[in-house]
Amino acid sequence: MERSYRLIVSCPDQVGIVAAVSDFIAQHGGWITEAHHYSDPESQWFFMRYVVRAASLPFGEERFRVLFEPIATRFAMNWYLTDTGVNRRVVLMASKQAHCLSDLLYRWRSGELAFDIPCVLSNHADLRDYVNWHGIDYQHLPVDGSDKSHHFAAVNAAIQAAKADLVVLARYMQILPPDLCERYPGRIINIHHSFLPSFVGARPYHQASARGVKLIGATCHYVTSELDAGPIIEQDVVRVGHHNTVEDMVRLGKDVEKTVLARGVRYHLEDRVLLHGNKTVVFA
Repeated sequence: MERSYRLIVSCPDQVGIVAAVSDFIAQHGGWITEAHHYSDPESQWFFMRYVVRAASLPFGEERFRVLFEPIATRFAMNWYLTDTGVNRRVVLMASKQAHCLSDLLYRWRSGELAFDIPCVLSNHADLRDYVNWHGIDYQHLPVDGSDKSHHFAAVNAAIQAAKADLVVLARYMQILPPDLCERYPGRIINIHHSFLPSFVGARPYHQASARGVKLIGATCHYVTSELDAGPIIEQDVVRVGHHNTVEDMVRLGKDVEKTVLARGVRYHLEDRVLLHGNKTVVFA
């Protein structure tokens, strides 16, 4: 892919934002290949995502930041700039189920998703051989059910050592403690089943089958200290009926989980997700 810069902006809405940013890029010969804008009518907050060909500009990323700062200050912007030529470092976490992890590893290995994987962390050793086959470091961090603090201290140390830009919980079946969630705001993504109605606890697909549900699905969201209540990135559902067995539901559920997680990870890596409180603006 051609190297580009992604300019991501959110700020109080007012007249002239698009004109000022577009004019800044045009004055320096910048070629905009993607442009997304959204003004939230309730909060009066403005969101923007621009993609600019790096080769069209006479300066690099650092100079871009310096020159753009007066505009950012003028409009009280929350903003950042990323370089598509630099891969994000993504730590994957899993337990025993492999479907989400396997799907992400395939997309990574095939080049469908561009990111680096410094390591995979797990509270079980079951997936070690599979991950090692991909040439990726696998770290088994056991959990003591009576005191999980040592496990999560090891998880935090591993994430820091990996210099992770993003952590993806690919069916990692442990609840992260609040202090760990707060240490990486907007940088931990989770996937979980989401039924209508919702079923919590063990064997959710068995519960769903017993209740005769017609929809099963999955939700990809950012992790916060409040369990499964973080900003939602992506969701999807599949229809089921009386003829579907529990095994059918498990299979269909796994399919939608890995698809939704992959889309959510892609949107994040491509800087398409802008956080606003407990909501997201997704320029998909």
